Amino acid sequence: MQNNEISFWLGGIVGFVLIFVIRASLHSVLKKVINQVRTRLFLETIVNWFTLFVLVVYFLTYFSETSFIYQTLFVFGNTEITIFLIIAVLFAIILAVKFSKAIREYILPTVYDKYGLDRGLRASMNTFSHYLIITMAVLISLSSIGFNLTSLTVFASVLGVGIGFGLQNVMSNFISGLIILFERPIRVGDRVIIDDTIADVEEIKIRATVVRTRVNERMIIPNSYFLEEKFINRSYADTRLRLPVEVGVSYGSDVELVKRLLHEAVYELREESWPNILASPTPRVFFEGFGESALNFTVWFWIDSQSDEREFVIPSDLRFKLFKKFAENNIEIPFPQRDVHVISNDKLNK
Repeated sequence: MQNNEISFWLGGIVGFVLIFVIRASLHSVLKKVINQVRTRLFLETIVNWFTLFVLVVYFLTYFSETSFIYQTLFVFGNTEITIFLIIAVLFAIILAVKFSKAIREYILPTVYDKYGLDRGLRASMNTFSHYLIITMAVLISLSSIGFNLTSLTVFASVLGVGIGFGLQNVMSNFISGLIILFERPIRVGDRVIIDDTIADVEEIKIRATVVRTRVNERMIIPNSYFLEEKFINRSYADTRLRLPVEVGVSYGSDVELVKRLLHEAVYELREESWPNILASPTPRVFFEGFGESALNFTVWFWIDSQSDEREFVIPSDLRFKLFKKFAENNIEIPFPQRDVHVISNDKLNK
């Protein structure tokens, strides 16, 4: 009897080893035969799926005569939970995750490229398809193995009580995440301003959104924030951005010459190094006011997008050019000055 048990377990181990050996052999053959990387990776994924399927079937078939596979662990509603049921559900979830990953990496990009979808819509569709596939896989696997789905009403009622006592914020962010995916007030790649902090939307998850600041820090923001609070989305309807550059000149300066130099500086910068400066709308110069020490001017111009930190680099380059042009044309950029009058003691005594 003991020898039979040893043989039984050794046979099971040999079977598992043989399956993994066959998988490694198939991967080796694919690397030698298939040259295209994407095709090879997709076929390797299929091999991995098939290996997982064979492992589960082999396990359930080989150990089907053992009692512990179908032994009841506990009862959930009207359904008896067994090791077989748990393995089957885990297998369905793992298979769904792998299938979702393959769809997002090998099939959806082709669709996106064909219809020219933007980065934000791609991220929304990836997230939605991922959760849809997993949900459908769990429900189908549970119903196919005889799980009474009405038993989930018990879990739903318990969840409802939990929501009432402490999960309001979690469910609010969850629902907000779904609304963001469909309504799209923000998208992956958008530039937003949150509490005076400029950041790029990096990832929209089901509960929270990840944004990256200019100093490469990540902020984790609950999804409900983007539906309940005020924030600025610089990329919502138009990627263009108007930039102002302010400058002050001395009171003795020729204001018409200053206006012409401001226009010239913008156009020269566009021709020399920054074609991202738009010709339309045209740059505009404003005489802002009379300051204590300077005549204040502002030049407005538009750029095509905010990628590569252009809204910070281009104004900096323009200031370098203005400083040079003003120096060449004897236009003085003043600094605050104060006159100090010293009164001697003799004068005070008089």
